[in-house]
Amino acid sequence: MSTKIYFFECGTLRSQKHLFTLNKDIGKPFEVPVPFFLIRHNDKNILFDTGNALEVSQDALKHWGDVISVYYPVMDEKQYVLNQLQELDIKPENIDYVILSHLHLDHAGGVGCFPKAKYIVHKKERAWAFSPECTQKTAYIKKDIDKNINWLELENEFEEAYDLFNDGVIKIYPTFGHTPGHISVLIQLQNSKQMFLTSDSCYTEENLNDNIPPGLVWDAEASIKTIDWIKDLQNKNVEIIAGHDPLAWKRFKKAPQYYS
Repeated sequence: MSTKIYFFECGTLRSQKHLFTLNKDIGKPFEVPVPFFLIRHNDKNILFDTGNALEVSQDALKHWGDVISVYYPVMDEKQYVLNQLQELDIKPENIDYVILSHLHLDHAGGVGCFPKAKYIVHKKERAWAFSPECTQKTAYIKKDIDKNINWLELENEFEEAYDLFNDGVIKIYPTFGHTPGHISVLIQLQNSKQMFLTSDSCYTEENLNDNIPPGLVWDAEASIKTIDWIKDLQNKNVEIIAGHDPLAWKRFKKAPQYYS
């Protein structure tokens, strides 16, 4: 059995610190990475998130609208998911699964680009993205995610794992709070620690280590419950990969290097 994980950056977002660390450094400029990941497990290629849409590198205001006044994307075309995968000789049709932590604009920009992939999302997330009651409408770009593709909607609840290949290597957990249907991934590696890809359930290591809650969330109580659960993983010697931590991100090897 062979498992490798590659770290990619689809540009950055220029924002403000308090949106990531609640009530800390209010108004302080904060530029964060936009990660996505490739997991190669035996003969399968799995993406976790897809970064920004290509259009963001061409005309961000036209594609995202006024939300760029809060999250301004800095990205060029070579950082688009398809172009970065091409550097590893991976074609769109080589991707078997796309796991989407949630459907926000900086995570789901590549939806529909992988013709043979099964797109994994939580049922609650997809329902929320298209709900008239959605309070995060500006964070969902409908033209990115309203696609006729092969969706697999998970229905597992908090602390319940969805084991992608039933071998304990790639487990998908609900990590609700940032959105109603947010999910994260726990990966078992042979030569490295287990890695937990939090995406936006844990923005920065400060959320974990300094007991500072995430700033912008859908449900604060659910978010704190998730953070406490992630702390338990950390205490079990799992490597926690925070979703948008510019300092922590510098520590990790980037593709074409990988962890195995």
